[in-house]
Amino acid sequence: MPTPPTGATPPRAPKPSRRRVLAAMAAALPAAGLPVLSSRASAASAAAAALPGGGDLGPNVLVFDPAMPNIQGKLDEIFKQQESAQFGNGRYALLFKPGTYNGLNAQLGFYTAIAGLGLSPDDTAFNGDVTVDAGWFNGNATQNFWRSAENLALRPVNGTNRWAVAQAAPFRRMHVKGGLNLSPDGYGWASGGYIADSRIDGTVGPYSQQQWYTRDSAVGGWNNAVWNMVFSGVEGAPAQSFPNPPYTTLDTTPVSREKPFLYLDGADYKVFLPEKRTNARGTTWGNGTPRGESLPLGQFYVAKPGVDAATLNAALAQGLNLLLTPGIYHVDRAIEVQRANTVVLGLGYATIVPDKGATALKVADVDGVRLAGFLIDAGPVNSATLLEVGPEGSSASHAANPTTVQDVFLRIGGAGPGKATTSMVINSNHTIVDHTWVWRADHGDGVGWEANRADYGVRVNGDDVLATGLFVEHFNKYDVEWRGERGRTVFFQNEKAYDAPDQAAVQNGNIKGYAAYKIADDVTTHEGWGLGSYCFYNVDPTIRQDHGFEAPDKPGVKFHDLLVVSLGGKGQYEHVINGIGAPTTGTSTVPSTVVSYP
Repeated sequence: MPTPPTGATPPRAPKPSRRRVLAAMAAALPAAGLPVLSSRASAASAAAAALPGGGDLGPNVLVFDPAMPNIQGKLDEIFKQQESAQFGNGRYALLFKPGTYNGLNAQLGFYTAIAGLGLSPDDTAFNGDVTVDAGWFNGNATQNFWRSAENLALRPVNGTNRWAVAQAAPFRRMHVKGGLNLSPDGYGWASGGYIADSRIDGTVGPYSQQQWYTRDSAVGGWNNAVWNMVFSGVEGAPAQSFPNPPYTTLDTTPVSREKPFLYLDGADYKVFLPEKRTNARGTTWGNGTPRGESLPLGQFYVAKPGVDAATLNAALAQGLNLLLTPGIYHVDRAIEVQRANTVVLGLGYATIVPDKGATALKVADVDGVRLAGFLIDAGPVNSATLLEVGPEGSSASHAANPTTVQDVFLRIGGAGPGKATTSMVINSNHTIVDHTWVWRADHGDGVGWEANRADYGVRVNGDDVLATGLFVEHFNKYDVEWRGERGRTVFFQNEKAYDAPDQAAVQNGNIKGYAAYKIADDVTTHEGWGLGSYCFYNVDPTIRQDHGFEAPDKPGVKFHDLLVVSLGGKGQYEHVINGIGAPTTGTSTVPSTVVSYP
């Protein structure tokens, strides 16, 4: 997302465009005439075919312990392979057993997840760093996607750890015994990002980061802001002050439930499921053993790349959860989650690709499903949807035990041709969408106004749905369309599609441009905090967008701290929300803001 942000420290010289300078990197039927098995034989055959739980984690999960030699060499080898492989096929999870590791600098490239295997971050301590920088892209961090750090304690060598990331790069359940720098070396462009359930003892320096969301954490300080910095449930967060400086601060997060994670209990792998919190503040792990439950690995089907959807569905039907090890999974039909409390957990950016226009994953209208840690990549044949949480018409209450969608990222194009009419559909009530990036690609392979057509990013039909950390970009029509009642969003980041060929292509009846975030006309109650939309119409810079946000004029529909930005004057907004808010003008990339709506 390269554009020179206002207020970055120190300033950078302007560059011609955003994210566009990038080269491509690299159940069979029985044969006729065979005798029919007796019922007893059939039962025996079915029992023999039962899928096992547990097992090894595959070749792309690397497990380290403090006694291993040359850990740094292996980390460097993986980084060299993944540093610039933005649309490559490599997928890796780097897991560290509890203990202390000295002198490491784990540099993370694309599709690389690093995590400790303790129950608490402090169980796995690095006297060293976990680093993301942008040397591969000339100091521009706006394409540092798809990587993560979780469940580690870091004591940075120079006192400050560098985590210069963009979208889809969560920093979860981390303890930094020092400061955290969110910008690349040289303070180049940066556009992220997300922190949750983490403690940073020192100061967080976002510098050139255009926007950021921090949830249920603790920080020793926060030293500047560019356009949109949002905090909920963060001890030490700066006070509410939007738009100058642009801090949006909520004392608590309305509802949260942290992401499931793999850990070691002695020699046994288990998956910890943190409990739900309401009005949450601070970390889950700072006061002794985290609250929640554990599942042994034997209750998971440990999937490897090459397995088909029929096998995954058989495992689910058998009562197993799914652990997707790193790699790419092609499915010719939807993965069907029918059972309450099912966990689908990906490691190392496991990627699901739906073939022949299938939906990648569907969840029934049941309690407590947890989807976490994987990428869905649209296939070349248009899918009506990529992810569905609850079927159309879902009506059950899940207030006590909601479904959570966490670090689940959707991509249309970029790695090759991809199309999807609506990417993520949330039909189940009370669903929590906690950190997602739903992206119609603006660069890479298979990219063009019709080549990777994707009309709608996220559509919410369920009631009482909460989004914390919602990143949705570049869709041909609405990026977010919210039809359910009592929805809430804490932090939203959006860019309108760069590649609209002309004004007519984005004309929405008598409205110029489709809103980035649209509340249906019949909705009576909705609330949002810290929402931003940017335009960069680089094909036709004369395009006008009536507004970034569109909502019914009703007392129960409320927004706090909205902004729209024209990036370098490539297109302009007439208003922020409905007919409210000053137009953007010129090429200076200065936000137009609305503090409160209505």
